[in-house]
Amino acid sequence: MTMRTNRESATDMRAAQYDRYGPPEVLHITEVPVPEAKPGQVLVEVRASSAGAGEGAIRAGKLRRVTRGSFPRGVGNDFVGVVARTGTGVDGLRVGDAVWGLMPHGTFGAIADYVVVPASRLALAPKNLSVLDAAALPVSGTTVLTALTQRARLTTGERLLVRGATGGVGSIAVQLGKALGAHVTALAGARNLDWVRELGADTALDYRTTRPADLDPFDVILDAVGTDMGPYRTRLTRHGRIVELAFDEDHLVSSFAGLAWNAATKPRKIMAFSNNPSAERIAELTKYVESGVIRPVVDALYPMAAIAEAHRRLEAGGMRGRLVIDLQQPDPDPLGP
Repeated sequence: MTMRTNRESATDMRAAQYDRYGPPEVLHITEVPVPEAKPGQVLVEVRASSAGAGEGAIRAGKLRRVTRGSFPRGVGNDFVGVVARTGTGVDGLRVGDAVWGLMPHGTFGAIADYVVVPASRLALAPKNLSVLDAAALPVSGTTVLTALTQRARLTTGERLLVRGATGGVGSIAVQLGKALGAHVTALAGARNLDWVRELGADTALDYRTTRPADLDPFDVILDAVGTDMGPYRTRLTRHGRIVELAFDEDHLVSSFAGLAWNAATKPRKIMAFSNNPSAERIAELTKYVESGVIRPVVDALYPMAAIAEAHRRLEAGGMRGRLVIDLQQPDPDPLGP
């Protein structure tokens, strides 16, 4: 992946934002000043980003008790781009380097022409992917790496169940689980069963017709769905671990509180975390991608101007992988046909 900066003299930039909670239609593109890189920070010219499922709940205000802050707010948490400028004290990154990374923990705003982030949120981008393919991976890839290798400590020969196996997180979990030597069972929609087998699943089952009671016990369950957690927890072996990465959006408060309680009282069995990868973890993802262990899954591409349409697609569900926002694709001419 090779890239060059092409807007180095810009003083203003486009950014996808919203000024109030609401449906996808609250999203719009606005002009804001290009941020400055302070000591320890890097200014990145963004070429592509992604839209994640959890952002819809935040934009709609369903998590307003948890995610506080003032308006306007940005969207997008991960990005692929090129280093445009570095602040003092930044080592190992140079202007022109192709990088990928995440916004500072708990913040959004990656769907913009430029972002400023600490150098610790970046790593060199994989050389074997296009910009658009790479944009599907920083958030989902680092989440799965942390979940399976650091939290669950999945080992060779263990049995892994992936719920939500076709989404951005689930599709990576199937691949990494197989690479780590686990026997992988994937729950997905009927039309996607052959597809998740191609990703590496040893067994693929239709989630609509498969009840938790129908399943054999598992050593590790990675849940990217967030509903009906109780019955799935009963499918753990004696020393089994479940990593819960999603909430029930129809019952967010009780879902969040229940997960926090269970994770606190049963930390060796029920695990949850807010993804906050180090530069080393992001660089580890680069290595997994360049070695061919993990490959991205892109459901659809959208130009920046179609951010509201992308969020409507998020709410519709049923995606294979991530929705990628192409910032290099020009916005439609409002005076054109």
